[in-house]
Amino acid sequence: MTKLTIRSLLIVAASFATISAANAAPLTKTGTSDKGPILTDARGMSLYTFDKDTEGKSACNGPCATNWPVLKAEAGDKPGDNYTIISRDDGSRQWAYKGKPLYTFAKDQKAGDITGDGFLNGTWHLAKP
Repeated sequence: MTKLTIRSLLIVAASFATISAANAAPLTKTGTSDKGPILTDARGMSLYTFDKDTEGKSACNGPCATNWPVLKAEAGDKPGDNYTIISRDDGSRQWAYKGKPLYTFAKDQKAGDITGDGFLNGTWHLAKP
């Protein structure tokens, strides 16, 4: 019985550790590009910011968000370090870095692509750490 109880406690403790880690800041990485260090999502796709956004508010909705998919925050996610979570017009949640909402670009085909940098008369920029 004691063996079973200790094992059960270890399983519960491991579960809490996993849940806690899953709810921390988004899984971003610092990648390298021809334009220097950049932020990427967990798959290595470049992340971008949009000049028309204001701190904590996305101006990219509807068709814009189709071309610039948001770095989505899940319901249980918690902000951390320089990362915050903003509420979007449609009620979904999005990660922001230093107050700037984060996006990928639909035309980037593979990790390392940076085709969105400077897009739309220079209003889209690579997110920099």
